[in-house]
Parts: sequence; C-alpha cells; structure tokens
Amino acid sequence: MSLIPQLGFFEIMLLAVLALVVVGPKDLPRLMRSVGRFMAQARNLAREFMAGFDQMAREAELDELREEIDSLKKSNPLTEIRDEVNKAMEPIHDPATLDPEAGDKA
Repeated sequence: MSLIPQLGFFEIMLLAVLALVVVGPKDLPRLMRSVGRFMAQARNLAREFMAGFDQMAREAELDELREEIDSLKKSNPLTEIRDEVNKAMEPIHDPATLDPEAGDKA
C-alpha cells in the first residue's frame, strides 16, 4: 500500500489540460518548475525521515543485542563449570592441604 496516489495516463492528461486552462500557457512552465521543486523538497524530507527512522531502529536493535550478549555472559555455563573446577582444584594447589600429617611433623 502506497501513500502516494497512483495516477494513470488519463488523470495526468486531465490535470495538464486543467492546469493549461486555469494558469494559462504563459505561466505554465513557471508553475511546473515550482511543482518540481516542491516535489524534490518533499522527497528529500521523506528520505531524511526514513533515514532517521532507520537509524533509530538500528540503535534499538543494537541495544537489544547488547542486552542479549550481557545476559549470555552472565548465564554462561562454561563460567559456572570453570568456577566449580577451580573450587575443586584449590585443595590440590594448596600444599598445606595435600598432606595433613606433614604439617604436624614439622
């Protein structure tokens, strides 16, 4: 669905004849230049609006991706496993806990 009305050949010819009758042949080129400039300005405004809207959508999408990455980092099962393995390895790395009798003999 387009917001711009679709004009066929018949509608364009009717508008041209109507403009010729109302404006006159002398001022018709000036009117057409003004209409062309207006249409160019309208297209530029629409392009700027769409660019701004696209930029906002990209920023919102980036924010969502950042949140998802942060949540994945926090709930990373490998980090949990690594922490558990490190806890289990602490007695092995601590020489005092290797041989409890060694501490008593010294």
